[in-house]
Amino acid sequence: MYKITIIAGARPNFMKIAPIIHAIQKAKQDNIDIDYRLVHTGQHYDKNMSGSFFEQLEIPKPHVNLECSGGTQAEQTAAIMISFEKELMANPANLVLVVGDVTSTMACALVAQKLHTKVAHVEGGIRSDDWSMPEEINRLVTDSITNYFFTTSETANKTLKESGVKDNQVFFVGNTMIDTLLKQRPNFKQPKVWDDLGLSNKNYIVMTLHRPANVDEESQLKDMIDEIIANTQDLPLIFPVHPRTAKILERLNVSHPRLHMVEPLSYLEFNFLVERAKAVITDSGGITEEASVMRVPCLTLRDNTERPETITLGTNELVGTNPKNLKQYLNKLFEGNWKKGQDIPLWDGNTALRIVDSLTTMLLND
Repeated sequence: MYKITIIAGARPNFMKIAPIIHAIQKAKQDNIDIDYRLVHTGQHYDKNMSGSFFEQLEIPKPHVNLECSGGTQAEQTAAIMISFEKELMANPANLVLVVGDVTSTMACALVAQKLHTKVAHVEGGIRSDDWSMPEEINRLVTDSITNYFFTTSETANKTLKESGVKDNQVFFVGNTMIDTLLKQRPNFKQPKVWDDLGLSNKNYIVMTLHRPANVDEESQLKDMIDEIIANTQDLPLIFPVHPRTAKILERLNVSHPRLHMVEPLSYLEFNFLVERAKAVITDSGGITEEASVMRVPCLTLRDNTERPETITLGTNELVGTNPKNLKQYLNKLFEGNWKKGQDIPLWDGNTALRIVDSLTTMLLND
C-alpha cells in the first residue's frame, strides 16, 4: 500500500486538496494500491469551516486536527513541527504532500524530510520575490527540500529548473484550485446580500483586503478605500470584511452609502458574487486565479504577484499599493477597455487526475 499524508492548514488548502482526494479515491476504485491520510494542522481557525463546509465541497473531514493555531510565526511553526512529528511517527507514509505556501506547508515539509519521508509540493515554484511576505519564505524553504513538484505554470517550471531542480522532479499539471472552482461552479449559491441590496449582474464591485501592507497601516487603508469610492461611479461596493480589518475600519470611521461591509461569505456564496461582478478589487492571490478563469476583470492591490499568468493570460492587472494608481485602472474598466483574458494552459479541471497519475507512476517505480 502506497500511503500519502496530505497536509492542510487553512481554508484555501482544503479547496486545493479536495480534488486530489477525489482522484485518489477514484484510483482506489480502479484497484490501485494507494491511500491517503488527511492531516489538518489547525493553523487557521475559521468559523466558516463547519461541517457544512466539508459537505458542500465534498471534502472528507480530516483524520486528525493538530490544533496548532495562534502564536507568532516562530511559535506556530514550532507547534506544527512538534505535533506533526508525533503524527507522522505514529502513522508513517511513503510521501507527504503539501500544498500552497502557508506555515504548515513549510513546517510539515521539514518534519517529513527529517523523518526520511519524501515530500511533494503542489504549487511548487511560484515566486513573488518579495521576502517581506511570510508566504515567500515558506515557498523558498519548502521548495529547497522538496522531492517532487506539481506546478501551475511554465513560469514556475522555469524558476525551479534555474534553481537546479532536475526535469524528472517537475510535473506541470495545472491548478487544483481551478479543479474545485469548475466542479463547484454549478453549485454557486446566492448570498442574502444579493436580494438585500438589490444587486444585479455586472452592476457592482467585489472588494477584499487582508494583507498587512494594505490593512495595518491605517492611513493607507483609508486612502485606498477613499480612492475606490471616488472612482467607481455609482456602483455598490461589496466588501466581505475579516473581523480584524473590521475593527480597524470602525476605528477609522470609514463609511459610505455605496460601501457595504458584510460578514465573510462561504466559498459558494463568495464566488457567486465574483462571477457576476463588474470587477473584483483584491490583494489576494487565489482570487486573481478564480476571477481570471471566470473572465471577471481583477485589480490587484499589490506591488508583485506570484501568479504572473493571471496578468499575461488572465483578466488581472497589478495596480500596486499606491492608492493614486487606482484611478487609471478604474477609468479603463468603465470605458470598456479591459482585457478579455484567455485560457490558461492546463487550468482545465483535470489537474488532480494528472497529479494522481504521476503519484501512481511513482508507486509502480518505487
